Amino acid sequence: MNPYHFTYNFLAFGLSLIVLPAIWCHEKKDPERKAALTQRLGYDLHHLNPVMPGHPRLWIHAVSVGEVKAAETIVNALNKSCNNVSILLTTTTMTGQREACKRFAGRATVRYAPVDLWGATRRFLGALRPDLLVCMETEIWPNWIANAHGAGIKTVFINGRISDRSIRAYMKIRGLMKPALEKVDAFSMISEADARRIISLGAPAHRVQINGNAKMDAPDLDRDDAGVQRLRQLFAVNENTPVFIAGSIRGAEAEILMAVYDRLAMQIPGLLFILAPRHLNRSSRIADIARAKGIEWQYRTQLGETGAARSAPVVILDTIGELRDVYSIASVVFCGASLVPLGGQNVLEAAVWSKPVLYGPSMEDFEEARILLETAGGGMCVKDEMDLADRAVHLLMHPNEARRMGRLAKRAVLTNQGAARRHARVVAELLTNVKS
Repeated sequence: MNPYHFTYNFLAFGLSLIVLPAIWCHEKKDPERKAALTQRLGYDLHHLNPVMPGHPRLWIHAVSVGEVKAAETIVNALNKSCNNVSILLTTTTMTGQREACKRFAGRATVRYAPVDLWGATRRFLGALRPDLLVCMETEIWPNWIANAHGAGIKTVFINGRISDRSIRAYMKIRGLMKPALEKVDAFSMISEADARRIISLGAPAHRVQINGNAKMDAPDLDRDDAGVQRLRQLFAVNENTPVFIAGSIRGAEAEILMAVYDRLAMQIPGLLFILAPRHLNRSSRIADIARAKGIEWQYRTQLGETGAARSAPVVILDTIGELRDVYSIASVVFCGASLVPLGGQNVLEAAVWSKPVLYGPSMEDFEEARILLETAGGGMCVKDEMDLADRAVHLLMHPNEARRMGRLAKRAVLTNQGAARRHARVVAELLTNVKS
């Protein structure tokens, strides 16, 4: 253990002695949260062992909903060439856990990931004994990697991405990161920029590959006409209804988007304006803003529950995991966390539905996706509230231009299709040498 790793563990252990008792007292009141914390500390796992005799054991870690969806595409591709794998899937967030349970029911054991404490990690690995650890995107946890390496468990980063903003933070602790990355067996990165950044952080260059973005291979890439029609009925629109969707909005964007709605409503008759917060608990905040401005609104959960039809021009999406499908009924899409300095969101989720995509200048976390869309002509950066309103009005008033831009967006996504299969091949190659 090098001095940086020793210091990391010393500080983590000291902090855990202070923080964990308070967290435990709070979480134990909720059975779900208590179970999650117990698993994250590496306890209560002996009866959850997912091992099937004679099968290689694969531990896939996906932080939250987005990573779980990407993991599904890779597992689907892996099953075509290696169908005798026993899979344990872990998440960090509760929303990710619920999504994983839904998508991997009957196919994998789903649990919470251990916190990166030396003891918790060793207990977790000792109980579950995986042969290969697959980290979705770029989850660099020194104790996971060190303990896995010490136990003879191979490690791989799949669909790896590391933003310009993240690399600046990581470089400050390169002394801790580099020894950990040297123990990783393979890096299957999204883009050349991601590969370059992970190498600069300390990954051995000969273990780094570029295989594209698995999220482009999502199951809903192919048009589901029946599903689209169900959503149109639910939201009381037809294919000619102007629909503006603001997805994954964060922070001050709620106020900004409500001001944008005022401008659009004055110029676009029959407009449906859908707002989807990045975090579900922000739904009530958006509702408060709409109420204060005298704007008619409804929650998505109020539609269709008792046969009620949509009656308001503004709908607040207060459901988990539905935004990707709802994009299918849009005329124009704005992807949030980009008019505020929060790094943006995945613009490709709307592009796969052939939608023109607008976004603000803060797209550091999805820079390659932004470049892909802009180069193809399927995406456009807006600098502020006024620019967003102007661009949206123009596209909504010129639907043929919006549809053309949407087709270019879809074409850009298709050029990178097959990424999940390429990432799965990296996993399969590492599993080849695993002896059950």
